[in-house]
Amino acid sequence: MNYNLETQKIIGRIKEKNHKTILLQLADGLKPEAKSIADQIEKETQANVLIWLGSCFGACDTPFGLQQLEIDLTVQFGHNVFIKNSKGW
Repeated sequence: MNYNLETQKIIGRIKEKNHKTILLQLADGLKPEAKSIADQIEKETQANVLIWLGSCFGACDTPFGLQQLEIDLTVQFGHNVFIKNSKGW
């Protein structure tokens, strides 16, 4: 995989906040990596990781209807790098 998904940052956040249920949402090109990402997070945090395999059209496209699952943290992965400069995004 040629992406730096910063999974250690995510793992650190999960441990810091003691999150128990995590939802991963990935762009289509990253979906083949979903299980290995989930396995790593589960192994290092003991959290339950769910994988959203529905469509994803960017960071504003969050899945609805999952309230009953009591998700503590949603992590969205995409392909583009967002860089904030002194003038904003």
